[in-house]
Amino acid sequence: MNDKIKTDTEHREKLAKMIKDIDFGMLTTQDEDGTLRSRPMSVNRKVDFDGDLWFFTYGNSHKVIEAKKHPQVNVSFADIKNNSYVSVSGTAELVRDSAKIESMWEPELKAWFPDGLNTPDLALLKVNAVKAEFWDGPSSMVAHVMALMKAVTGKPETLGENQKIAL
Repeated sequence: MNDKIKTDTEHREKLAKMIKDIDFGMLTTQDEDGTLRSRPMSVNRKVDFDGDLWFFTYGNSHKVIEAKKHPQVNVSFADIKNNSYVSVSGTAELVRDSAKIESMWEPELKAWFPDGLNTPDLALLKVNAVKAEFWDGPSSMVAHVMALMKAVTGKPETLGENQKIAL
């Protein structure tokens, strides 16, 4: 299908797949002195992209304190091997809904939260996405080199798909 005629739904589905495939993103918040701080966070490969990203956290963690003071955040995902990149901007909020926490829980999370669902101060940091952008280039080196060669020879070739999405 021609990228120009893809629907918003198709772009959102592609965005969700890219985030799920990459899994770990860098969550960027603003510290009290105005500097930006990023740290790796996992979506646990649970992405049904409706405009929200969910991350397990401790409710009193520094990132949560920062997000409460400055709720504008960004989460960026990068898969260098497959030449796929995603940036999601939105607002963060702390969620302590035990039913939601239980529904999203995965056993692998015990690596960070040793007491499982009984971990004191266990919470979710929800990023209400406002907009996103993705870049999805040729994943093989051969395809990448071919596209570059076409561009150098005067026959422009797109090096993949770039899309901005309002959520």
